[in-house]
Amino acid sequence: MDLVNIPEEFNLAVFLLDRHLKEGRGNNVAVYYEDKVVTYAELADMANRFGNALLNLGVEQENRVLFCLPDCPEFLAIYFGAMKIGAVPVPVSTMASPRDYLYYLNDSRAKVLVTSPELTPQFTRVQKELKYLRHFIVIGRPQPGQFSFDELINAASPRLDAAPTSKDDMAFWLYSSGTTGTPKGVVHLHHDLVHFMPPHCREVVSITREDISFSTSRLFFSYGRNNSLDAPFLCGSAVVLYPGKPEPENVFQVIEKYRPTLFYSVPSSYWAMLNYLEKSGRKFDLSSVRLCVSAGEALPGVIYERWKKIFNLEIMDGVGSTDVGMIYASNCPGRQIKPGSCGKLLSGFEGKLLDPDEVEVPPGEIGTLWLKNDGIAACYWNKHDKTKQSIHGEWFNTGDQYYLDQDGYYWYVGRSDDMLKPGGLWLSPLEVEGILLEHTAVDEVAVVAEGNESGLDKPVAFVVIKGDCESPETLEDELKKYVREKAAHYKCPRKIYFVGELPRTATGKIQRYKLRASLISGGQ
Repeated sequence: MDLVNIPEEFNLAVFLLDRHLKEGRGNNVAVYYEDKVVTYAELADMANRFGNALLNLGVEQENRVLFCLPDCPEFLAIYFGAMKIGAVPVPVSTMASPRDYLYYLNDSRAKVLVTSPELTPQFTRVQKELKYLRHFIVIGRPQPGQFSFDELINAASPRLDAAPTSKDDMAFWLYSSGTTGTPKGVVHLHHDLVHFMPPHCREVVSITREDISFSTSRLFFSYGRNNSLDAPFLCGSAVVLYPGKPEPENVFQVIEKYRPTLFYSVPSSYWAMLNYLEKSGRKFDLSSVRLCVSAGEALPGVIYERWKKIFNLEIMDGVGSTDVGMIYASNCPGRQIKPGSCGKLLSGFEGKLLDPDEVEVPPGEIGTLWLKNDGIAACYWNKHDKTKQSIHGEWFNTGDQYYLDQDGYYWYVGRSDDMLKPGGLWLSPLEVEGILLEHTAVDEVAVVAEGNESGLDKPVAFVVIKGDCESPETLEDELKKYVREKAAHYKCPRKIYFVGELPRTATGKIQRYKLRASLISGGQ
């Protein structure tokens, strides 16, 4: 498709799914899932039936359809089916808390929820507080007052005409945590993918219809969606969907079973896989994989070197974001790989590093990255001030700080707003601090990142307790358990340091940089 001349009437679901049927690829494999194979035609049939089921329930164009599922063919059918009728699919994490789901549903004003029986209790706990939800759909056995996904699609027609959406209509949303700890609804339009996705597909992975992709990052994350939906369905190739936990042994077994050619993961997963090999002494066959990709957090050089030594495979490290839509800078095959760097900007993206006065900095100096690409998010839903802070005409302020070397490679040095990203997932320190402060033993708390032996960042907490603590070890375990009960597991601090006071400015703000410096110096 001509990136400049996208037609005014454009539906992304038609472009990513129906196009392949029209071009004769209906019998090609779209999805490998457990012991099933789903063709493009079969997936289109399921998507059409779900789209019609939504219409039968009274869902209209621009209505939000929120769904919370592990990776599975139904996830894709819901995404494409909702989008095809002009509704807006909103996938959310399966690792969130009931409090998070309450926020997602009320903020998005979703009329429809689709989830699994295992996750249903997370939603029923807050169902009485939901303001806009009208239809609760379960893939599996429903409870009273809920719909069966299978019954709905079996009763619906497999023929569905696409809504006459504009290229500038809302296509999908994703929720991304903000600096205040309140998630942002990131709004992407139907034309966005056609701008943000092809550069990676061409320049990094050179994906073809013969490729099979496998990603350890889930579909409900932006990076996972890019790997397991956007790229395969853009070019008409196949994807492996694995619903289980992406633990090292499981990941190796999936690769050996399905023989993917493209493998996507995050640095912490690559590190866990390497450590598993070392501890277990086992060997696995990765000969089908022609290329590995990493994003989500900076890839330490030690991981790159060990992976290459064991498997003779280079990891193409890059950087992207939910707001931008996809990886925008990356190391690429055929040119110098600089372990530890994020590579160069891909074609179609313009960038500049600016100081706090919005003056461009020279190579070697740290600045905040601003980007320009027509696929960047249109806005943050119901976050007018945050939208204005981040989007400046054609330019987007990423909030990420880098320096540029003499060869044009970007080197990431941190977030300007103190956000953390353990395991490739954004984490707001304010959220974890708020939970810890609810504990009766905690007086003050600050959460920062500490690097482990692999060079990856993990959250740690500095805690000022109320009164004396006779057993710090016992209290540390108690506080960790307290956080795990109220938030996703990756948000729990890996270590808690008990201190007498927190460093603050004259106005009372916590000086986090001093805490990070104390971790480096060992002077906490």
